[in-house]
Amino acid sequence: MKTRRVAAAKLFHKVSSCRVCSHVIEDVLGYGDMPLANDLAADAAAAAAQERFPLTLAICPQCSLAQLRETVDPERLFRDYVYLSSNSPSFVEHAGALTKRLVLERGLGAANLVVEIASNDGYLLQHYVGAGVPVLGIEPARNIAAIARARGVDTVNEFFSLALARRLAADGRGADVIHANNVLAHVACLTDVVAGIAALLKPDGIAVVEVPYLFDFLDRLEFDTVYHEHLCYFALTPLVRLFADSRLQICDAERIPVHGGSLRVFARHAQNVPPSPSVAAILADEQRRGVADIATYRRFADKVRAFATVFRDFVRDLRGKGHSVAAYGASAKGATLVNYCGVGSDLLDFVADVSALKQGRVMPGVGIPIVAPSELLTRRPDYVVLLAWNFADEIVRQQADYLRAGGRFVVPVPYPHVIAGGSPS
Repeated sequence: MKTRRVAAAKLFHKVSSCRVCSHVIEDVLGYGDMPLANDLAADAAAAAAQERFPLTLAICPQCSLAQLRETVDPERLFRDYVYLSSNSPSFVEHAGALTKRLVLERGLGAANLVVEIASNDGYLLQHYVGAGVPVLGIEPARNIAAIARARGVDTVNEFFSLALARRLAADGRGADVIHANNVLAHVACLTDVVAGIAALLKPDGIAVVEVPYLFDFLDRLEFDTVYHEHLCYFALTPLVRLFADSRLQICDAERIPVHGGSLRVFARHAQNVPPSPSVAAILADEQRRGVADIATYRRFADKVRAFATVFRDFVRDLRGKGHSVAAYGASAKGATLVNYCGVGSDLLDFVADVSALKQGRVMPGVGIPIVAPSELLTRRPDYVVLLAWNFADEIVRQQADYLRAGGRFVVPVPYPHVIAGGSPS
């Protein structure tokens, strides 16, 4: 039996009111005590002794923000980080296409400034640098900020806040474009960060924000994207209110396929100009689909509890038939999936991951060793569970030799299904 202990209370606190509107929130799904999803341990013994924190998904019936009941100290989560955005070529390509679009649409050049909040290793801003557009990254992880600077991306090693935004604006570093890709979900004080965007954005500037989309999360049973770093799960409905509270208007919105289904919104300082028809269309669709109905989320929770049994039995059945089973992608969502479903090193031999920062460590809580992708061909497991399923197409292309050698990938959500020789079954 693994040792489980809840971390000291000073490292986390529970919230009872909504992060956007302060209304009382209601619990939807409890995950139990979970390790931090990116806290990769040195070995199995260290993983068994890791700090665990409660993890509870809740919903605000007033503004429809899905959110965590718990907040872990961001200093604990983000000052030393193991996720590098540049490790995914498809995500770098996605960022490059967006920057090219903004350069053309906004006529950006040497007289402008583009800022990215939580800029990681410069995966996005490097494209602006290549186009001759000045940039500023804001990245709290010390090790990741250093990588970005080495890449030629000017980076401030701080958490973004209203105070930092005011300081930058006072120094003449107002932004023509602000990017915030997959960062709002990580923010405990949403109102402070969005107020900071308003303070830093020039009068005619544009903020481009991407978040995983709530209804893709619900429809595709993406329960494993719930972990302590992801405090919020956004529909457009609460985003409109959040930005309006800082006198920012969401003027356009579009759904995009990245990260299992995301929402990209464009915000500007409030003007007497109606938003694009897509904003009204998405808002109306959310109301039709029950964004404000607690029953919507309880149905989701019921499906998740059923999935945990199905997935665990699926892997156990493979092992019971004598098959070897491993996994690919030592992702945060993977940590949630294996811990919540109770799938440990007794069922998965190893997890392959392209990141050298992760290799040689073990998955949090369960102690599954993390190895280089070359181990797929060296050890040739019969089945490999794609824990980083949001990059399934990219991984399958990269590991085509493993498939040709007779290997099979398993995409776990929304139900376990097998890819053999490039074809799902």
